Amino acid sequence: MNWDQLTVGFALTGSHCTFEETMPQIRRFVNAGARVVPIVSNTIMTTDTRFGTSANWQKELKEITGNDIISSIVDAEPLGPSKLLDIMVIAPCTGNTTSKLANAMTESPVLMAAKAQMRNGRPLVLAISTNDGLGLNATNIGKLLITKNIYFVPFGQDAPTVKPNSLVARMDLIMEACEAALQGRQLQPMLIERFNY
Repeated sequence: MNWDQLTVGFALTGSHCTFEETMPQIRRFVNAGARVVPIVSNTIMTTDTRFGTSANWQKELKEITGNDIISSIVDAEPLGPSKLLDIMVIAPCTGNTTSKLANAMTESPVLMAAKAQMRNGRPLVLAISTNDGLGLNATNIGKLLITKNIYFVPFGQDAPTVKPNSLVARMDLIMEACEAALQGRQLQPMLIERFNY
């Protein structure tokens, strides 16, 4: 696919343990010629964890994309009227974000950007990372699976013996899932064995 003329909205939410997997996928889009607009949840802007500091993740996002980070609802709102994004990815997409998206709640920059993308009838790709994907959040994932213009990065159980409800996407398939979504199709198989165990 020719990414040279395309703008990708790449949104990150608070599953900090997956950022190390996610950042190289952002670089793939940039290296392929896409313009990448970074969008983050409030958690990314304020939380330091054992996986890295907020300041370092922000710095890396800016360095990879060459663009300022959209980090407020006010800054995300114009994405709707401007129709800036050809495709948007939420990776990682936490259980919290999944739940709010499925129930039409718009209380973060990422959710505002997602709402704008859906308003414009353009593809929204979710790379889920949630400890309750097969628990209470299963119903929300189910809602999103049947929602027009929403696609999923293939996902599976990441640690079924110790966290049987946990689901995580294959972050290395984000670009392939986006290519399929731009063609109006879900990358298959969608349900995969996430890790060999």
